[in-house]
Order: sequence, then structure tokens, then C-alpha cells
Amino acid sequence: MKRIIKILLFAFLTGCVTQFVPETEEVKELLVVEGLITDQPGINTVKLSRSLPFGKKSEAKPLSGCIVSITNDSGNTLWMTEEEPGTYITDSASFRGEEGRTYTLHITGGEGTNGYNYESDPVEMIPVPPIDSIYFEKLVIKEDYRNYGEIDACQIYLDTYDPKNLCRYFRWDFDETWILRLLWPVPNIKCWVSDTSKTINIKNTVAFNESRIIRHPVTYISNTTDRLLRGYSISVNQYSLSEDEFVYWEKIQNLTDQAGGLYDIIPSSIPSNIFCVENPEEKVLGYFSVSAKSSKRIFIKDDFAGIIDQYPDCPTDT
Repeated sequence: MKRIIKILLFAFLTGCVTQFVPETEEVKELLVVEGLITDQPGINTVKLSRSLPFGKKSEAKPLSGCIVSITNDSGNTLWMTEEEPGTYITDSASFRGEEGRTYTLHITGGEGTNGYNYESDPVEMIPVPPIDSIYFEKLVIKEDYRNYGEIDACQIYLDTYDPKNLCRYFRWDFDETWILRLLWPVPNIKCWVSDTSKTINIKNTVAFNESRIIRHPVTYISNTTDRLLRGYSISVNQYSLSEDEFVYWEKIQNLTDQAGGLYDIIPSSIPSNIFCVENPEEKVLGYFSVSAKSSKRIFIKDDFAGIIDQYPDCPTDT
């Protein structure tokens, strides 16, 4: 009898779960700014949206109808156009960032701004050196074992060096493309599949006498993907950062690595370089990035053993 009572009591205590949403001092909806201008030809983009209340799952709310412009230290003003709700772009034919110049973002009006105006701190475009080299190393995950054979993976690195020591803070992202060969006979049997990096990759050289980076890891490719099966290419982009922006990305990186606990850092505690003109105490999320950019691409055609077949159940005759 006592055993039955204990079981019923345990089931009662563990079976009732109530969602707990802690009270926070975070404002329900904050302005979110995602902006980047570089010294490369092409379109530069600034995305504006509103943050969502804590614990609410929904899509981002684009901020439409704003007047967005960029001014530089020589007094020139560039007006951006709204390509789609919340996305504002520059004219690729009339604007290109210049190293050494300082740029300021201006945001006026729009839905949900209550008539407030927002600006960024002036940000200098620091020169960035070219990427010296990108290379890969084949890693053996598992040696020959019985009849399973060897299993390989791939680690991609880069080297870079700024002889003038002007760039001390770096950020990288990449675009990768690989061959996917279809299993059934069709006119276009070979496809090229592309993807972009999803992680924050930053490093600084302030502790060293020279701004030199060697064997910095870019990405790791395991045998659980078909990227290395037939042909792979990666284009790595290198950006110059100011010290303030480096701290911003470092805090974002810590937030993404540690998210999940009750006492983790909340996004509104991460400093932004955007502020409200009429109310400087208002919190703004995001960053207006001004970076010089250099890129380099490599192709990998090596043979990697033990790559898992991603489509073992696909019919070959349909």
C-alpha cells in the first residue's frame, strides 16, 4: 500500500508542468538595425525591424516607410531606397565605401518609430589586408577498422597579414558551393548547391607586435555531408572591424554559445552604436557596420574516404 501511495505521489508531483515566463525589464519592442557597407562594388543593405516580446514566437516585424540615409565626413549624403518591407539598399552605381572615410547612418520616421529619429555613431572604414592564403588539411577521423575503411574530414584554414598594422580586429564569413549529382537520368544531372556561413568568426591581434594571423580555422567539414563527395569550392570574406564592433560581435558570440540558461545575457544588454536622437536612453538592438572587405576562393578536388551517402533510399530509375 505504501508503495502505491509513493508512486501516485511521484506521478502527481512530476506530471503537472506549468510554463514559467519570468518578468523582465526589457522593452516589449525595440528597434533592430542590421547594416553593413563595404568598399566593394555592389549593393549595400540596411534592414530595420522591431524585436518581439520575451517568450513570444513569431516572425520578425519589418519596419517599413522609413527615410534612411548615410552621410560621410565630407558632408555627402546618400539616400537609400526600400527594396522590400524593412530592407533598404544603396544604388550600386552611385555609392561605394572608401577606406579612411567616416560614415553615419540616419533613420527618420516610419511605422512604429513614434516620429523619433535614430542615428549611428560615426564609424571609420579601416583598411583591411588581402587574405594571404586559404588551404585545407585532410583529417583522418578513423583509421582502417576491420572492413569499414578509413573515414576522412576536412579542416579549412586561412593566413593573413597587415604589414602596416592598421587592421587589428577581423571578422570572416564565407560562401560555399559543391556539386550534387542526381541519381536518375535527367538533362541537368549535375547541380551546384550553395550555402553561407552561420557562425560568428572573429579574431584580434592587439596582443602581438604585428597584425599577423596564421592557421586560423574557417570551417570544418565532416564525413556526414556530401560537400566533399564530387567537388567543393569556398569563398572567404575578410572584414576590418573597429574595437567597438569587435566587442559587439564578441558579446553576440558569447550569447549564442551560452543561450539556454535563466541567467544568460539578454540581447538588450549588448551595446549598439545606434541611438535615438530624442531619447538617448532608449535601447536599440543591432549594429551599423562599416568594413573594408577582401575575398579569396579555393577549390577542393581531393578524394575523401568514408563520406556518407545522403540518399541511400532514393530510387535510381525514376
